[in-house]
Amino acid sequence: MRSALWLSGILASLALTTPALAIDQVSREQDIVGLRLGQRIQVDDGSCPTGQIKEVSGTTLSTSGVTRVRKCVPRAGTKTR
Repeated sequence: MRSALWLSGILASLALTTPALAIDQVSREQDIVGLRLGQRIQVDDGSCPTGQIKEVSGTTLSTSGVTRVRKCVPRAGTKTR
């Protein structure tokens, strides 16, 4: 019983300290509100070439807020030959 509590405590602490790797996706860049440092959001607005998607990320903190960087990255999904 004691080892089960100990193990569940370790698993709970790992779950709380591991950062979420999920990337949010929106259809318009105007829908991004409150971008945080290091956060990456994919924008599917058709502005990038076929097979790519725009990624907006918060890179640095300036006096006016978080600075955004936009770039086209390969679209994740099923791979074809």
